[in-house]
Amino acid sequence: MSESKESPVRLTQLAHGGGCGCKIAPGVLEKILAKTAPPFMPPQLLVGIETSDDAAVWQLNDSQAIIATTDFFMPVVDDPFHFGQIAATNAISDIYAMGGTPLFALAIVGMPVAKLDTGTIKKILDGGESVCAKARIPIAGGHTIDSLEPIYGLVVIGLVRPDHVKRNFGAKPGDKLILGKGLGVGIYSAAFKKEALKAHDYEAMIASTTQLNTPGPALACLDGVHALTDVTGFGLGGHLLEICKASGVAASLNFDALPILPNALDYAREGFVTGASTRNLQSYGTLLTLADRLGEPERNLLADPQTSGGLLVACAPDTVTEVLSIFLQQGFERASVIGEVIDGLPRVVVA
Repeated sequence: MSESKESPVRLTQLAHGGGCGCKIAPGVLEKILAKTAPPFMPPQLLVGIETSDDAAVWQLNDSQAIIATTDFFMPVVDDPFHFGQIAATNAISDIYAMGGTPLFALAIVGMPVAKLDTGTIKKILDGGESVCAKARIPIAGGHTIDSLEPIYGLVVIGLVRPDHVKRNFGAKPGDKLILGKGLGVGIYSAAFKKEALKAHDYEAMIASTTQLNTPGPALACLDGVHALTDVTGFGLGGHLLEICKASGVAASLNFDALPILPNALDYAREGFVTGASTRNLQSYGTLLTLADRLGEPERNLLADPQTSGGLLVACAPDTVTEVLSIFLQQGFERASVIGEVIDGLPRVVVA
């Protein structure tokens, strides 16, 4: 295991979870939200909580809509600068996943100030600011608290044309499914906590989790792109199931076509999995089925929580070449066609 800079205190030891693995399991979250009163839905609110989309969208006029999102979590790595980078990248991703362009951010900071020195906390904030600079947006404010565990993230505001808003529903039978980044971040983080993650795999994790999902706005301009989301804490299986449920369809995946981070499946076979993947699988129930040739490591990979994961696209077959070209032009070399949308009740079948 290796990092570029080591914090005097291991950040991951100060938190009970890390990254998007901190999310409440999808099944539990569904029960919580089911008990809430139906919200007031003004016509300007184009996207709310009704389909578990990546962000809220408020229409300003015929050509402009505001996107608003927030995302924050506890450390997935010990290097404070890297932690800040990953958290900021993950938060900004929700704007791209809706087809929008980020405008500015607000920082969310909760730190155990009695356990972390100010220099370490500053490095976390510096990491977040470096990603915002890369996205060409300012951090215009925020809020800080003294907390028991280190927490960092952003509120991000973006802009999109109302007719370019992409959601996690609208997928149609026959659509191809394309994933923009490799899977295995949660598995990597589990190995990292046990000091078993090799240096080159740590580098691969940082490269993936700090790569902004910039293809989103270009994909949103394509009529053939019917649904778009990013794969984060619920794993590929969970976020694809959200698309299926919202769209009233099923999906078929080819496991051999999945982009997987180097050695991630080997780590899974050695038992390095997160508690979140187990909770995710329990939430999926029988809605995720695997071919007999696939075992527990493959199942855990499909449920693996992806911190700052890739964009998941459902698009018409004649749009596949253009979608892959957009990914490749923006440096997403692992982007792959991983399956297709099929008729049937919401479920994911993996062959």
